[in-house]
Amino acid sequence: MAQPTRTVVLISGGGSNLQAFIDQVEHGSLPLDISLVISNNPNAYGLERATTAGIDTAVINHRDFECRLDFDQALMQTIDAARPELVILAGFMRILTADFVNHYAARLLNIHPSLLPKYPGTNTHQRAIDAGDQWHGASIHFVVPDVDAGPIVLQGRLRLKGDDTHDSLQQRVHKIEHQLYPLAAKWFAEKRLSIANSKVLLDGETSAEQLQTFDV
Repeated sequence: MAQPTRTVVLISGGGSNLQAFIDQVEHGSLPLDISLVISNNPNAYGLERATTAGIDTAVINHRDFECRLDFDQALMQTIDAARPELVILAGFMRILTADFVNHYAARLLNIHPSLLPKYPGTNTHQRAIDAGDQWHGASIHFVVPDVDAGPIVLQGRLRLKGDDTHDSLQQRVHKIEHQLYPLAAKWFAEKRLSIANSKVLLDGETSAEQLQTFDV
């Protein structure tokens, strides 16, 4: 049996996506070895989730650094010491420098709460509501230096409801995230997922952006 894929997860907040990974690893359905969880926020609840699961944690507080470059260099040193094959951004709320992103090219995944290329950046749920969109959702993508612009691996969508608020929509999108993000990581761990010439490959074939519809 192949060894689980060594993985580092970066978080800034509650860590609900981290918990989805932990649950599937413990269930035996996700072949990851989450060797380290790093947060830029010393008060992130996700650190408690990691500790409860017996996963090592580290805090690299961006406020301790004079510039983004210094922060990213410290972050890279800590990540590289763990020797990961995969780095997962799970609600990591820092814009990363091109040097950082390029260092982890083709092994750095992110999840974004919108149907990219719609609504890069923040406040995506309210923006979808304000625009009167019919559909909203989440996108998993490889990270490139341009924010939220990397090749898309998977997307999940749901139909907006007339009474949706920012908070209710966020909770519904979380349910999509918790199913799709571990699936993308599973494909990577099974060496089914790769990137070439800025195109996502699944089982060696160019993959049209996979879109799943959810009733949540």
